[in-house]
Amino acid sequence: MYTDKRKIIIAVDGFSSCGKSTFAKAIAAELGYIFIDTGAMYRAVTLYALEHGAIRSGIVDEEAVVALLGDMDIDFRFNPERGASDIYVNGDLVEGKIRTIEVSNCVSPVSSIRQVRGKLVAMQQAMGRKRGVVMDGRDIGTVVFPDAELKIFMTADPKVRAQRRYDELRAKGDDVSLEEIEANVLSRDRADMTRAISPLRQAEDAIVLDNSHMTVAEQMQWFRERFDEVMRG
Repeated sequence: MYTDKRKIIIAVDGFSSCGKSTFAKAIAAELGYIFIDTGAMYRAVTLYALEHGAIRSGIVDEEAVVALLGDMDIDFRFNPERGASDIYVNGDLVEGKIRTIEVSNCVSPVSSIRQVRGKLVAMQQAMGRKRGVVMDGRDIGTVVFPDAELKIFMTADPKVRAQRRYDELRAKGDDVSLEEIEANVLSRDRADMTRAISPLRQAEDAIVLDNSHMTVAEQMQWFRERFDEVMRG
């Protein structure tokens, strides 16, 4: 664990299936910081909308989703078995349920709803007020914490990202095809970059990390060098 008493905000943005959460969790564990998976929050809203009829046959009813927001309470609880935090909606554990392909196919349109982003950004900013936070998502360095001391923008080849996502889902027993996953990855890229509200983009002061051919250990060594530079001022 890093011993410097100063605490900063670290923003990790980038494309889907780049391993942002794995990377951010490792950073938080090493520094003794809090990890907040904002992508999981948008997935949780999407799951809740699916379960309550606001999404039917892949079509998102924006008014119905917005109407559900007041009924939702999202929080994270540390799971010692995983060494990470699980996400809960209204007290119910949804960590596994939010990772399905059905949720993945609907999360971008849900994330583009202005009221959804407004509610979750406010929650994320409240979580980061005490600093010592590693937060990953699509707009952390541009919208949620534009003044974060260290901003990282992650990218990787779409085929590499699709293979990683495919391996993850198959390991969980999900019956999916690599072609379906690759199409989902490319579709999410387009949706994330072209949405009207908080589109995915690299902050001007972000450092790019292309991890197409990097191990987690290599990514962490890269991070330590960047972090040390920031802490030295």
